[in-house]
Amino acid sequence: MKTLKFAAAFVVAFAGQALADPVEGVWKTQVDDGAYAHVTMKKCGSAVCGTISRTFNASGEYKSPNLGKQIVRSMKPLGGGKYEGKVWRPSNNKIYYGKIDLGGSSLKLAGCIAGGLLCSKQTWTRIK
Repeated sequence: MKTLKFAAAFVVAFAGQALADPVEGVWKTQVDDGAYAHVTMKKCGSAVCGTISRTFNASGEYKSPNLGKQIVRSMKPLGGGKYEGKVWRPSNNKIYYGKIDLGGSSLKLAGCIAGGLLCSKQTWTRIK
């Protein structure tokens, strides 16, 4: 009986984690225009979105006007760690066709034009 109760508690405790999308969490961007950010990725409907949660430059952490803004938008999972959606680039305030390729603690993000033919890419690392 104790084993059954323990197993039930284990299932309840970890059920939420099993349903989490593998891209969810906090990611560190590459340096772009002298700064980088921590982006919190989480579900937004049936897609995944990423919001700038912390910002850093050569002097350390600072309060960027971009804090709280959504940089990754409506990324829909395609399977195999791949996603498609939109990406906002703060430095020029433009939105691009976006792609994510997730592999372990590394996330390859691309913002593209011309139907995905010309892309600017970054590799982000998982913080948590």
